[in-house]
Formats: sequence, structure tokens, C-alpha cells
Amino acid sequence: MVRKLTAAAALATLAASCAPETQTPVKVRALVRSSNGEYVPQEVELKTVTDIVSLEGQVVRLLGGANVRLDANDPELQAATTEEALQAAIVKKEGRPVTASYIADDKGVLWPADFHTWNLVTTYYNFERAYDYFRTVAEVKAEELPRTTAYYFPDFVLAEASDKPQRDNAIFFAPAKAFLVLPFEKIEQAPLAINASILAHEYAHLVFNRRAYGGRGVPEPIGAWSATGGTPTPGLNVLKSLDEGLADFHAYGASCQSAFGCSTRLLETSFEGTVAEDRDLSKNWCMSRSLREQLLYSNFATFSGREYQVGTILASALYKSARSPADRQVLLRAVAATYSDTDPAKPGFAQLARAYLGEQQRFTLARAVRAIVQHIPRGNTALKDAVCTNFRSHLQIPVEELSGVQDGTSTQDDCPASTPVTSACESINP
Repeated sequence: MVRKLTAAAALATLAASCAPETQTPVKVRALVRSSNGEYVPQEVELKTVTDIVSLEGQVVRLLGGANVRLDANDPELQAATTEEALQAAIVKKEGRPVTASYIADDKGVLWPADFHTWNLVTTYYNFERAYDYFRTVAEVKAEELPRTTAYYFPDFVLAEASDKPQRDNAIFFAPAKAFLVLPFEKIEQAPLAINASILAHEYAHLVFNRRAYGGRGVPEPIGAWSATGGTPTPGLNVLKSLDEGLADFHAYGASCQSAFGCSTRLLETSFEGTVAEDRDLSKNWCMSRSLREQLLYSNFATFSGREYQVGTILASALYKSARSPADRQVLLRAVAATYSDTDPAKPGFAQLARAYLGEQQRFTLARAVRAIVQHIPRGNTALKDAVCTNFRSHLQIPVEELSGVQDGTSTQDDCPASTPVTSACESINP
């Protein structure tokens, strides 16, 4: 249950239910994490919604009753040769617009009249907040963020795992080009769509997909690098680790816009124990020899799950480097800019992956994070030095690789060859 959910009692004092007209911005109550960490009914404005009943707007459109199924043995999927055909093969039933129900108070503020409306309104509000963060803080252009479908409580089946529909998750599912807000079954705290940090993390995957992958359902490097039979997939392992870690870093950045303030524990209001602890960016995370060997020599089928570990080390290193609000904003923008950059002097992930499409072993963690360093503006020397030091110390990347000295491509935008290493982590390098 959501902590201290007191809306039911408040509803008893309100007027009769209605189907209101949509006049943007719409004043409505949503479940928002307050400064003391509890979720409470709070008056908010939905600035991009165009239909308050169906919760459709500029950012997302919410559809219920969908059936989404990924089955490698599906003849329709096997026959798909275009992005549109792939999407149609996976989304078996798109569903229909949701219907939210409200009660208006004497000031005209809309109160959700049932649980699903509370969940739907908060879901739209959190997507809108994530959209606003990427537009204003990360400086992603509006045309890169067109309206996306969010399937609400769909039947979502990953046939290779189970024929039973998935539960307890909220994800950006690239093959369907949509968000999936799944039913919850075992979560006893805040449902995932009510947790703004989780939706910001998922929205960050959308941004990564748009920029690094060109918005494709099956991105070219993933298709090219997904080897079978146990063959190592080092490039794919790195790419997936980047996607997860940088989504966490952006979710942290988005949390700084909230009433609760910056939170390094992105999962804590929905999960407890080690699940939340293992993604806490404030903790001292270090690359181990074992994890690095798995990153380099495992097939993604066996590496899967460890991308979160590598990603957390990366996100934590970035967090520890930007200790002021100004530095944080510069670094968040640099990260977003690194996803795609056609400048040959500092290519982004999209360009590096394309260049190494036939030799994924060259898409290394060192080369990828070096691209992040190259996108820190030249005037921010102290920030750049901090990032380089933390990458060297926590990710255990030799300075010769961070500086470009090893391959003879060093530029003034790379880490200095004099970058020091701290004692935060025990060295695993020779």
C-alpha cells in the first residue's frame, strides 16, 4: 500500500462525480512524495494533457486492456521485416483509452474518485515530470520526444521466460515502442508508476533509445552483437550497462526537481532491503576483477542482470563527481549529449557503435566513458578532473585508456595523463 494514503477520507467531503472538460493546465490531485518522504494527495497541474478523462496528452497516451507478447516462435514475429511489422507482431491487442473518474472540490480541483484514477493521474504526472526534466535540465529537444503510448495493466508475456503474464514492473519496451505499466502483485509499498524516480529511469531508456539507437525497436548494434552459443558479447554487455547506469543517473537528476529533493536511493519507496541498497548511488561501489572479466568475456545471456551492477558503479562515479547543483546540471547535459554526436572529434555512443559494428570488442567501457568526458565543456576543468579520477578509481580503467595515450588518439578533451587514483577502491590493475 502507498504510505499514509488518506485520500479516501477526503473524498467524502467533495462534490458529485463528473466528466470534466479539459482546459490546460488542469488542476488535479495526484500522489506525490512530500518533503518528509511520504506519498500524499497533492494538488498539481497537468500542463500537457489534452483529455483528462482518457489521460491523453503531449507526453503519453494511456491505453488499457492491451495484450503484448514476445515469442521467438511466433510466425508473425519471424515474418516481420519492418519496424511496423515487428511492433504489430508483438502488440497483439492495443486495447482502448482508459477512463478516469473524478470528483471536483469547491475550488474546481479534480480529485480521483477511485484507486485506478489515482494511479493513472499520478502515472501521467510522473511521465510529464520526466519529460520536463529532459527538456529543461538535460536539454533534449521536444521533437526528439514525441508522444509515446503507455499500456496500463496490460497482459505482457515473455514466452521464453513464462506463459504467465509479467507483474510488478514498469518498463520502456523498445520492440513495442511503448511503456508498460504492469499490474502489481507482491509490491506492498508504492506501486512503481507512483514512484517518480522509477518512471524517470524508464523515460531515460526512451531517450537513450531515441538518440543512441535512432528509435528502433531492435537497434542495429544489439542485433549485430547478440551472438549465440556462448560467444562473448563485450560490446553488447557495455552498451546495456551504459543504458541502465545512465538511466539511474538521470533519475537521480530528475529527483532533484522534486519536493523531497535529490535522492540517491531510486527504488526505496517501492522496494526494501538489498534491492534498494544495491542501487544506492551514494555508496562506495567498485569494479571487481570478477565483474570485469564477465563484462569482457561473457555472452549477454549469462551476463544479463550484471549490467545493473556495472551501471550502478558508473552512475555512482558520476554522482560523486558532481557535488554542486551547477556541476550536476553540466554533467547531466554532457551525458545526454554523449548518446549521439556526429562530431568526428568526439563521437557519441550511436556513432561509436556504428563504427565498431563488425568488431564489438572495440566498444569498450573505457572508450564509452571517455566519450562522456569529451562532452564536458572545456571550461569545467575541476568537474572533468573529478570525473576522470572517479572513472579511474571506481571503474578501474587505466589512465592510458582514459587519456587516449594507449591508442595514440589523445586530445585536450580527454582525461589528463596525470589523472590520479584515489584509495576508494582496491586496485585490480597490474
